Parts: sequence; structure tokens; C-alpha cells
Amino acid sequence: MRSNNSDFEDISSDRSAKIVRASIVGIISNFFLVVFKAGVGFISGSIAIILDAVNNLSDALSSIVTIIGTKLAGRKPDKKHPLGHGRIEYLSAMIVAALVIYAGVTSLVESVKKIISPVTADYSAVTLIIISSAIVVKLLLGRYVISVGKKVNSSSLVASGKDALFDAVISVSVLASALVFLLFRLSVEAYVGVGISVYIIKSGFSMLSDTLGDILGKRVDGQFLDEIKATIGEIDGVLGAFDLILHSYGPDKYLGSVHVEVPETLTAPEIDALERRIANRVYEKHGVIMTGVGIYSINTSDEEAMAMRAAIDELALSHDGVLQTHGFFIDKENKTATLDVIIDFSVEDRKSLFDHISKDISEQFPDYKFILNMDIDF
Repeated sequence: MRSNNSDFEDISSDRSAKIVRASIVGIISNFFLVVFKAGVGFISGSIAIILDAVNNLSDALSSIVTIIGTKLAGRKPDKKHPLGHGRIEYLSAMIVAALVIYAGVTSLVESVKKIISPVTADYSAVTLIIISSAIVVKLLLGRYVISVGKKVNSSSLVASGKDALFDAVISVSVLASALVFLLFRLSVEAYVGVGISVYIIKSGFSMLSDTLGDILGKRVDGQFLDEIKATIGEIDGVLGAFDLILHSYGPDKYLGSVHVEVPETLTAPEIDALERRIANRVYEKHGVIMTGVGIYSINTSDEEAMAMRAAIDELALSHDGVLQTHGFFIDKENKTATLDVIIDFSVEDRKSLFDHISKDISEQFPDYKFILNMDIDF
């Protein structure tokens, strides 16, 4: 099996450069927006514009953290961290989320103060032009950052890009409050500031939740798993691929293991060669390093055993909540049979259903001792 850790040496220099470049563009853009919006906000006395500037400042800080995280994540593996430092990107994303939440809470406090002690804003044509320009800048910046993020598979960049697009919506709300004041002499900007603050806080917690999911080990994209299983299934000698588990060590860095069904007639040398073909093919097509390939020996030359498997599959799948069975092997000499049963997590009492299935199978084939395993839907 493939175990060359040089593949984990560091994040691609090209990928790292693109992330840093996009982040620098974000820093520069947000810096100018902060200067202009803060200036306009203080001159006009608009709390909404000032809070919009604060939001842009948090975006600039987020880009700085992204750059630092990318650089640290690109460090070479060492004795303490033999699989590299890629997961640092997840930690940097948590810092970004914390900055966003802090900015939102601060903005909320200031908005409430303005509601309690209102100050009349003074909007000018220059103010409106600057806000409108900021909307255009944020739209262009958001589309650019999202595009780069998708190309290099950087969730932090994609999130930053989406945040920029949402910032454009926030700026639109600020512009709308200014127009409402100019047309109807009705000051709603403090209340708009509360709305902006709540949105910022909500976005921060959403980012934090996504990052915690990465750290805890959230489910890998189903399509990606299906593609890997399909690749393995195309290899001669493989009858099926199951229990595929991927462990993330940073963006685009996966270690994986899988179980494959093979004919019971294969010899040890043939199995060894098959495992190597699987590992090499998966790495070449998907960039995943397979650290383990388990084997399920399947009866393929005994018609009675094959018929028995078909009957058991039908019986197990007839129960609601059973997603799949695999790994069936019958040992006629010792009168034993093994089988893995996958039960959906949506089933309230999975163990009770599993016990019921085990009982049904044993009653239908009383001459055999069944060794069943309740497998996980990965």
C-alpha cells in the first residue's frame, strides 16, 4: 500500500501563493473601505456606516489570519507532526470566526446606545457615492475570492468571498437607510445597525460551527466518496468497495481505508498485488493516500452459498432502515456465516432493529451460527 509521506510534505506552493494573493487583495480592498467608510461615518454621524466600516476591518483581519494560517499549515512534517501541519488552517478559521463574533457584539452594543441616545446623521452626495462604490467593490471582491477559493479548495477563502457578497447586501441596507432619511427625514440607521450586528454575529457562529465540524470529523462529501468507490470497483478482482473512511489532515490532505470484497479463490500474493493497485489508482485519480485495504472473502464458486447470501440480503433489506449488507461469507465446514449490516442513523433504536434482523436470519437458517456486525453508514 502507498505510504510515502513525502506526498504530505507541504501544501502546494502554487495553492499557497494563490491563497495569499487573494487574501492580500482582500486586505487592501477592505483597508481602503475602512478608511473611507469610517471617515464618512464620523463626518456624517452615521452609526450604520461606522459599523459597516468595522465589519470591513474584521474582514481585513480575517484575511491576515488566513495568510498566517496558510503559511503555518505549509510547514514540513516533523517528528511530533509526521503528517504535517495542515489542520492549522482549521484553527485559523476558528480565530477568524471569533473576530467576526467580537465585531458583531461590539457593533450591537454601539447600535443599542444610539437607539437610546439618538444622534441625527448628516448625509451628503459624497456619502452616498462612497457607499455605492463600496457595494460595487464588495461584489467584485466577493466573486474574485470565491472563484480562487473554489479553484484551490480553500473553504476559508470561499467563506471570505461569501462574506464579502453579504457585506455588499449590508452596504445596500446602509444606503437604503440614508435614502429613507433624506426622503422622509426618518432616522432608522441605528435600527439598521442592530440588524447588521445580528447578521455579523450569526455569520460568525456559522463559520465557527463549520470549522468545528472539520475538526471533529464531519462527513466527507458523498459524491467524492462515491467517486473513490467507483474507481476501486473498476479494478479487476474487486467485487465491491465498502466502509470507506477518510481522515482529513488539512484541505486536500486525506488518509483513507476501505474494505473490498474479493473472490475466495485469490491467493495471498494476488491479494497483495490487488491492494497495491487499489492504493496507487486511488492516489493517482483522487490524491487520497490509502493506509489500509481490508479484505472480505466472498463465496463465488458455491451456488448454494450464493443463493443463501441472496436470500439473507433480501431478508435484511426488507426491514425499514437497513441501507446495505456486505461482507457475507459462509464457512460450510464449521457451519458459520459472517455479515455486516448498515442501519440508517435515522432509526431511533438501531440496536433493537439489528437484534430483530439477527433473529429473523437465525430462524430462517437454524443450522448456521451467524456472526453479524452492525456497521456504520459512512
